[in-house]
Amino acid sequence: MPGFSINGVEIPETAILAEAQNHPAAAPEEAVAAAAQALAVRELLLQQARDLSLDPCPITDEAGRRETEDDALIRQLLEIEISVPTADEQACRRYYENNTARFRSPDLYEPAHILFAADPEDEDGYGKAIAAAEAAIDRLEEDPAAFEAIARSQSDCSSAQNGGRLGQVAHGDTVPEFETFLAALEEAQLCPVPVKSRYGVHVLRLDRKIAGRELPFDAVRERIADYLCEASWRRAVSQYIRILAGRAIIDGVDLTGAETPLVQ
Repeated sequence: MPGFSINGVEIPETAILAEAQNHPAAAPEEAVAAAAQALAVRELLLQQARDLSLDPCPITDEAGRRETEDDALIRQLLEIEISVPTADEQACRRYYENNTARFRSPDLYEPAHILFAADPEDEDGYGKAIAAAEAAIDRLEEDPAAFEAIARSQSDCSSAQNGGRLGQVAHGDTVPEFETFLAALEEAQLCPVPVKSRYGVHVLRLDRKIAGRELPFDAVRERIADYLCEASWRRAVSQYIRILAGRAIIDGVDLTGAETPLVQ
């Protein structure tokens, strides 16, 4: 997209294209639009900070990284202009009671598997892995106790030495294809079909499932308070940006839906 201006200050196309690298998106034009919005919001806030004659006081974080003067100006402006109330006990408890599903410990699974490694791009090799997994499943349906022996002798996973047992896993610990079947299996159930993944083909058994439990309010109160405070802050900043934009002369960029800057 071409450049744009905020109160007569020109933001060139080159700056937008450089900023677009910080806004990954499904399509290049989406990244460019997000970059333009980000630069426009930044310019609005910097102009307001200068109108208020703020002097930049950069701070250094625990990792030794020092703010730029522009980042310091934006932070200081928002510290002065934005005030949000602390989430009280009633608000936190109400949020907890309305979102109890969010406050559970994760489900844990204890699976065992036999991996027939194969590259999905290798059609012949992957087909052979599927056939081997199907043969193993047929045998295990007749003799479930043979799982450990088959895993030790045929599995291409390091878990073979443990009879295919993977220990406890939670959401995100395994590939999505694996998780889909784990969630559907009952304890002690052998998956009746091979499980295909990027690593090859698996024979899967779920030995045990430990259901997550609801966390008590006291264990998550601080987390909820932080979340509610941040949400309130972002709403307040978005409203502040809309006010600044309403006063400004903006040409060439649409700030509808512009994101709140990650400064607090």
